[in-house]
Amino acid sequence: MPDRALIIVPTYNERENIERLIERVLGQDACIDMLIVDDGSPDGTGAIVDGIAAVNPRIHAIHRARKMGLGTAYIEGFRWALAREYEYIMEMDADFSHDPVHLPTFLATAANADLVLGSRYQQGRVTVVNWPISRLLLSYCANIYARTVTGLPLWDATGGFKCFHRKVLESIDLSQIRSNGYSFQIEMSFRAWKKGFRIVEIPIVFVDRTEGTSKMSKNIAGEAAWMVLRLRWWALTGAL
Repeated sequence: MPDRALIIVPTYNERENIERLIERVLGQDACIDMLIVDDGSPDGTGAIVDGIAAVNPRIHAIHRARKMGLGTAYIEGFRWALAREYEYIMEMDADFSHDPVHLPTFLATAANADLVLGSRYQQGRVTVVNWPISRLLLSYCANIYARTVTGLPLWDATGGFKCFHRKVLESIDLSQIRSNGYSFQIEMSFRAWKKGFRIVEIPIVFVDRTEGTSKMSKNIAGEAAWMVLRLRWWALTGAL
């Protein structure tokens, strides 16, 4: 029997995407289950997921009362996955910016890696579609900044398409994760790297959403900028 994998997908107002995404993800490999962590979407995303879960045992849902943020959604999902003995635990966006076609490559790579990251900028090659140049430059420069300040040897430290071996998450004190926005991605990878786990980046094509609205904001970007500095300080002072 192949190792079990769980794809964790946080959602907030993703009714246009979630049913198609579930179908596409489950079609990639029979070993994959999905956990949808819905932050009380007023558009009924959670109800759609419940309807699918009622007839498909590979679909699971956590319902939260309000919008609580990306990081806390993943932490709750990680704990749920670890309690149920999944070997591979993945993060994935709900808006099809992360193409499910890449999932078999993630799982194949994870057989010889502790953490697999989907990279939009591997070796300096940009594989992003439909982003305005201003957002692309912000993202690309943010990764240069994170790599320079922390020393984290990744081309795409801010990406959210990734696969953890369960031993990585078991080794990290999830109650000590301080970030909640997109800086969560940097912090999790940084902590895994500092513990000596093997991190492998694989190229992906990232396509901006065509349905729904982006969750990016100035506050989220600001949190990421500060978190990079804090990670460097915590590492220097042994506070990690």
